Amino acid sequence: MPLLFLLPLFTALISGYICKRSTDEIGQLAGVLAALSLVVSLVSAPWEIQLLLLIAVLVITPKLLWKNTYNIEPKQK
Repeated sequence: MPLLFLLPLFTALISGYICKRSTDEIGQLAGVLAALSLVVSLVSAPWEIQLLLLIAVLVITPKLLWKNTYNIEPKQK
């Protein structure tokens, strides 16, 4: 399994950290770089890792949706 997909992943992590810590325009550019690097990393990841991420998303999403609908209060008359 090639591990070259880890290079853009680490780039995304470092750029995301810079984006969080910076308040000027370089932070916005780092945020864009982080998003692009994350997409490249996910696309270039092996299918096993992509499958694990898909399963994790499919398992977690209904729980988050249930939590959001549970917190909505009914309208009072």
